[in-house]
Amino acid sequence: MFRNKTLSVFLSSVFLLALVIAGCGGSQQGAAPNTPAPAETPSEAAAPQAAETRSIEHAMGTTEVTGTPEKVVTLFQGATDAALALGVKPVGAVESWIEQPWYLYIRDKMEGVTNLGSENQPDLEGIIALQPDLIIASKTRHEAIYEQLSAIAPTVMTEEVHLWKDTLSLSAEALNKKAEEEDFLADWAKTVADFKEKMGDQLNLEVGIVDFRPDHARIVYTGFSALVLDELGINRPTSQQGEDWGIKLTSKENIPQMDADLIFDQTAQRDDGRLDLRSDWTGHPLWKNLRAVANNRVFEVDAAVWNNGSGPLAAKEMVADLYEFYGLK
Repeated sequence: MFRNKTLSVFLSSVFLLALVIAGCGGSQQGAAPNTPAPAETPSEAAAPQAAETRSIEHAMGTTEVTGTPEKVVTLFQGATDAALALGVKPVGAVESWIEQPWYLYIRDKMEGVTNLGSENQPDLEGIIALQPDLIIASKTRHEAIYEQLSAIAPTVMTEEVHLWKDTLSLSAEALNKKAEEEDFLADWAKTVADFKEKMGDQLNLEVGIVDFRPDHARIVYTGFSALVLDELGINRPTSQQGEDWGIKLTSKENIPQMDADLIFDQTAQRDDGRLDLRSDWTGHPLWKNLRAVANNRVFEVDAAVWNNGSGPLAAKEMVADLYEFYGLK
């Protein structure tokens, strides 16, 4: 009798305890409106937000780019320069035109970058192997392979390769680095203003850009270096301006057309005959009669910086050269 009574009390206690536990569980699942929500666990608090997808308009249409690309391929020199200026090292890039594989002015920033061959014919298999999440190219160079590139990764294209501010803008938008672009352009604006202020009356001097090739000489009207000089307010002879890239000179009798107060010679250091032609032309009496030559104001400049690089870092290097050439501090 006593044993049965004790067993009965024990079973009743177990039943009541089960009801209490069930009640607690029920209150957690159906909490009243004023009941505080349970605290987030560390894993819940750290859950990443969904990456934003942006529509990037470019020379070939519109491309969807999600988040901040981490594995970027650049297929022309200005795009490589712009990416570096924005703090992004490409996983792959086309090799430089001279000073291969990478221009000296950016070489210290290109360690470990895969060489994808010629800008005119990049290595598509090499690009596939890198599994990029963004490709930056140019319509001028890569219009014919746009569909192939787009099948590999989201691809954006500039219209031209030498319009460095357009390249910087498109790269910044695609790379999700607009703040970095704004910082660079703010610093650039200060540099331009400082240069103009220190130049004073020297801005009235006329400047020519020449470029010797294996079978002719060139006077440059437009292009990367011309864009930078124009923005800096540097004056050029009226006869050396125009919408075309420039003019070819095939006879030394045309040397007087190069006349200017200063001449910037952006001939590349290539062993293909252009340096021999320059030596021949600059030894001619007509060359010695040019104002810049008579006043010892002909400056041989780095073609990688002044012509081939065509990016924001090259623009900064150009200005540094000009401070030196004009004797500014």
